[in-house]
Amino acid sequence: MEKGIRIDKWLWAVRIFKTRSLASEACRSGKVKILGQVVKPSHEVKTGAVINISIPPIVRTIRVVDLTPNRVSAKLVPILMEDLTPEEEYLKLKRDHQANFEFREHGIGRPTKQQRRAIEYLKNYSGV
Repeated sequence: MEKGIRIDKWLWAVRIFKTRSLASEACRSGKVKILGQVVKPSHEVKTGAVINISIPPIVRTIRVVDLTPNRVSAKLVPILMEDLTPEEEYLKLKRDHQANFEFREHGIGRPTKQQRRAIEYLKNYSGV
């Protein structure tokens, strides 16, 4: 029988979350699901499990390929997990990033208070 590892520890080890406490908090707040069920940080994950992780604005889908209790380098992450996230999710992330970017000419300095307010208004404008 295969022994599992805590899901918060595995998510931290494969660099989904920067710290283990962030991984635990995501589990407690219902952002981590296995087979549609919200899991606690102490849930044991085994190889072959498919995990859905909600990291707004996207939902990442990951398959566990191998287990490790220790954090690994970024180069070794593909050995431990398979990313099943649809391309549309990454396009949504890219679109969201581009929407929050404003171009300013180089050398014109920081925006004034009035310009900053105009930028914030445009970013938050819903078009209604």
